[in-house]
Amino acid sequence: MPLTREQIAARAAQELRDGYYVNLGIGMPTLVANYVPKGIDVIFQSENGMLGIGSYPTEAEIDPDLINAGKETVTEIKGTSYFSSADSFAMIRGGHIDIAILGAMEVSEQGDIANWTIPGKVLKGMGGAMDLVSGAKRVIVAMEQVARDGSKKLLKECRLPLTGKKCVNTVMSELAVIDITPQGLLLREIAPGVTPDDVQKVTEPKLRISPELRTIKI
Repeated sequence: MPLTREQIAARAAQELRDGYYVNLGIGMPTLVANYVPKGIDVIFQSENGMLGIGSYPTEAEIDPDLINAGKETVTEIKGTSYFSSADSFAMIRGGHIDIAILGAMEVSEQGDIANWTIPGKVLKGMGGAMDLVSGAKRVIVAMEQVARDGSKKLLKECRLPLTGKKCVNTVMSELAVIDITPQGLLLREIAPGVTPDDVQKVTEPKLRISPELRTIKI
C-alpha cells in the first residue's frame, strides 16, 4: 500500500541524528519536523535567516514576524537565533547543513535534480534550492514518484531545468526508498504490499535491488 505524504515525511525523519543541522524545503519536507524521533535534538535552519525553528504555532502563538522560507508562520525554540540571509547562505555554502530534505519535480539516475521551475509557468524564483543541493552534506528528496499528469519523475535524464547536478543521495517516495549510487539506482526499501516490479513500472532507469531489501517501517 503506497505511503501517505505524512508517512513519507515520517520515514525521512528517521534519517535525522542527534545534533544535526537540518534544512527542510517547502511542501512535503516541512512535515518532517512533526516526526523527529524521540530522544534526539535537531536544529532546523531556514535560509531566510532563522536557526532553531519550532513547531507550527497554535492560533494563540501566531506571530506574523516569525516565518520560514516558505512564508509559513513558525515558532521559536530556546536559543533560536536570527541573522541576515547573507549569513544564512554563508552557513549553507560553507557546508554546515548536515541534511537538506527537499521536494522535486524530477530526479535523474545520476542524482541530478529539477525542483524549481516548469517552463511557461510564472514563479518568484528558485529560492535557496541551488545553494542547498550543492552545500548540504546530504540531500534527501521526498516526493511522490509519479506526477499529476501520470509522468514518471525518476528518470534517466531530467527534462526540466536543473537545480543541481549529481547532488541527490536518496529518494523517498510513496513506494520506496532508493539510493543513488555510482552503479545506478539501488532499491533499498519498499512500502508495505508494494513489490519491486511495482516500483520499476514507475521508474524510467533500471533499478538494482538491494540484497537487504526490506519493508519501510514507520
